[in-house]
Amino acid sequence: MGETMMFRLFSLFSALVLLASGATVSAFEDKSPELTLVVMDPLAGPLACDCVKGYAQRKYEKLGEFLTKHLSRKVNVVWGETLESAMEKSEGKVDIIVGKHSVVLSDAKDSKLSVIPLARLTDLKDKVVQTGLFVVRANDPAKTVEDLKGYRIFFGPEDCDEKSAAPMAFMKEKGVALPSTIETAPSCSNAAVMLMELPKDAKAAAIISSYAGPLLEGCGKVAKGDLRVIGESKPVPFITLFVKSEMPAADQKALSAALEEVGLDAQMLIDMETASGFVPWKEEAPAAPAASVSSKKKD
Repeated sequence: MGETMMFRLFSLFSALVLLASGATVSAFEDKSPELTLVVMDPLAGPLACDCVKGYAQRKYEKLGEFLTKHLSRKVNVVWGETLESAMEKSEGKVDIIVGKHSVVLSDAKDSKLSVIPLARLTDLKDKVVQTGLFVVRANDPAKTVEDLKGYRIFFGPEDCDEKSAAPMAFMKEKGVALPSTIETAPSCSNAAVMLMELPKDAKAAAIISSYAGPLLEGCGKVAKGDLRVIGESKPVPFITLFVKSEMPAADQKALSAALEEVGLDAQMLIDMETASGFVPWKEEAPAAPAASVSSKKKD
């Protein structure tokens, strides 16, 4: 037997041993097209500050590595506060998007990109929803949302349902007319600072996202006890993972299966700051249980 034939047989035997041992073939050796994961999650490390230990530092680069291994396809991860900015970094490539549900849908529409929800990421309390918190300054006389009649209110951008549509609907439900002029703040931090900078006797309130609570004090935007929560809107979907509508059904199924594996990996749960990982998308958002909201919840 020639040396060439012996080498080929040895190579084949080595490959069979690797397969039998369950070794993972490098995704770079896979001939399938690479996938691009766009991250718009405000609790992702590159998009948040690291002022609160163990919070708002989700490591999506680890998710990219995890999916690469389980899909045998290279998954490239790019971050962006908007879909447009992320796609500039990815040269227009996008297959998967994860971020605030309403923001992703709004940005996708602006980018003329058709997407469908595939899964939700649970938070550290195992919830998949968020709410809008009505906050006033500590010494403000308002005790409930009903007391905000005639108040100046800083809402969030229209694409942030928890800071716009949801609190507006809640005010209507409570019989409180919206201000004649709708004022918005680009972020929870901006809303809190704008509120604190008003004259002491000004009647005003702000809406912040429920997830932003730990960040306001941690980042030093307000001091502990500066703000007081007087109401909470109904829940809306929070972090959702979308895929492009044209992604083949088989690929969607494979991705869903890989995402379910996240919940079985202890290190991934830590890296993604999640209680149970991703859960399948459901059209109806689960109702948030009634609970008292601490005045410590600030962004």
